Amino acid sequence: MRHRFALPGRLACAAAVCATVAGLLSAPAPALALPGPPSGPSAVPAGPVTAPPPTGPAPAATERPAPGRARPLSPAQLPPRATPFTHGGERRPRPGAKARSCAPGDFGGRTGAALVAFVRASTADCVDTLFSVTGTDAHDVFRQPQMLSVARAFTRAARRYRGDNSAGLLQLVLFLRAGYYVRFHHPGDVGPYTTRLTAATTGGLDAFFAGRHSRDVTAANGDILGETVILTDSADQQDRYLPVYRRLLDAYDGSYDAIGSMVRAVNDVHTPLWRGNWNPRYVAAVAADPRVTGALHDFALGHLDLLGTDLAFLDTNAGMNLARYVEHPELRATVRPLARDLLDRSRITGPTAGLWVAVATQADAYDGAGCSYYDVCGLPGRLTEAALPITHRCDAAHSVRAQALTADELDAVCASVLGQGPYFRGVVGADGPIPGQYVSTIRLVVFASRADYRTYAGAIYGVSTDNGGITLEGDPSDPANRPTSIMYQKEADDGFAARVWNLNHEYTHFLDARDDLPGDFAQQTSVPDVWWIEGLAEYVSYGYRGLAYDQAVQEAARHTYRLSTLFENTYGNSDVTRTYPWGYLAVRYMVERHPDDVQRVLARFRAGDYSGGYALYHDGIGTRYDADFDQWLTACAAGACAPPRRL
Repeated sequence: MRHRFALPGRLACAAAVCATVAGLLSAPAPALALPGPPSGPSAVPAGPVTAPPPTGPAPAATERPAPGRARPLSPAQLPPRATPFTHGGERRPRPGAKARSCAPGDFGGRTGAALVAFVRASTADCVDTLFSVTGTDAHDVFRQPQMLSVARAFTRAARRYRGDNSAGLLQLVLFLRAGYYVRFHHPGDVGPYTTRLTAATTGGLDAFFAGRHSRDVTAANGDILGETVILTDSADQQDRYLPVYRRLLDAYDGSYDAIGSMVRAVNDVHTPLWRGNWNPRYVAAVAADPRVTGALHDFALGHLDLLGTDLAFLDTNAGMNLARYVEHPELRATVRPLARDLLDRSRITGPTAGLWVAVATQADAYDGAGCSYYDVCGLPGRLTEAALPITHRCDAAHSVRAQALTADELDAVCASVLGQGPYFRGVVGADGPIPGQYVSTIRLVVFASRADYRTYAGAIYGVSTDNGGITLEGDPSDPANRPTSIMYQKEADDGFAARVWNLNHEYTHFLDARDDLPGDFAQQTSVPDVWWIEGLAEYVSYGYRGLAYDQAVQEAARHTYRLSTLFENTYGNSDVTRTYPWGYLAVRYMVERHPDDVQRVLARFRAGDYSGGYALYHDGIGTRYDADFDQWLTACAAGACAPPRRL
């Protein structure tokens, strides 16, 4: 996985991120990755950031990064941890009748009762697609009269809510969420929203939360409850619904744990609690009635037994959101002792580390001058020493920082990466490093488990951890640049040295940047070339280890994509399947069937002419190989895609 940051969709705080909370920060990009590595722990910036947008749609399954900020986020800017029920962006099934069509025009071409009826009859997944509309479609679908019609229907349905989606309440809520989301990003397209819409939306929210069935602990209610909680945030009404958030936190007990949608609904409370910090009305409301801080403290303290389990995020999110309030001077006297109490009752390592790190990062970032009060001064360095005590040098260019690798495992990791360079160059035909690129040394960081990776990597390196590893290439024009690959060990052995998940995939990104792709990440992805970037990493990883790529073979049998379509892959238009197994298939086909074309493209790339390289396969090849690629896929699925030969 490559190296940049973007605020994820109903993810970064919604249900799937490095440390995501059900819906916090968002944008319809499902995974979070950061820019080049800090030069050291002290390089991670701290402090508040611009208010994040309302949460977007539930993300499709993906681990892709997206271009974004020029600097890493501080740990405080990373949203709380995700629920396992949508981990990695896995979309949960949603209720709703199937509509015959699902296009923006189907919604924008209807008004009043006809629009409401169509929304109710649509699937929730169909309504999710509206989060991405722009331009005329955005205006036609989400102008205020449209939103008012749906908000009034939401109010009527909420008054009669029976604890299920028989009245299409979920679709109405999703439509309203999508409207607020699209207007936030494209206000000129949608047009103004006035207090009339606010009143109509809060009327529905009030009716829903007042109804007794909104308290049902059932799977049917959980889906609707969670989305409605997030709607309070989309409408920027976090202050109005503080009692609801407290009620949900206080009501949680073990009876929820077997009902995924109810667990998500409780976690969804952290969306408005997090984003409310940018709403002055909300901050004033918490200062006037700080009971929510006590509710968060009591939740975290009362559910320490969740730490170390699949539901640990509920506890760590509570601690993170509590400590987040120390940013506000008017709340500091109330929150400081509560945050310190949670730190005193947890530890920097061991079963309670997730809570300790969640609280410590917020306290350090938002009350850094008082770090001694919390005993968190020099936090990134302390975390590094505690979580990554092992240092090892493979050679002058390769070093390892690890949590628990044995001597034999360290030797295996070193041997694996040191032997990969010649194989990689045999695949790409590189003569050596690109002149002037400061990409010559690499630090391999290995955590002992996925849980440890998610606990510590964001706090130390300022990265997202909702992925299988990440490579930070940094600024190749800086003589002090030192790329870093951050990974973790898996419990099961699936062919990587020392069980270091994606070791050879991540290391290929380093080699590719060193030998093929000059410039920083923005330059490297200035044209659609993700088919090459991620496909090559998969091709080399599987080929070097002599393993068949079973998922890619299965995908080949489906004939889902043409080669010319894969040539257009970006991190924004491709999901996990299109990015990784299909990227592998595209690269393998081109390397093994058309190596001269590959060399012509790489010659342009190595010279920094990304547009020229793109033109060679977009215009020069175009659709010319599509038919042959389709036949090759048939052969691949029939057994021709054995582990690639060593070139």
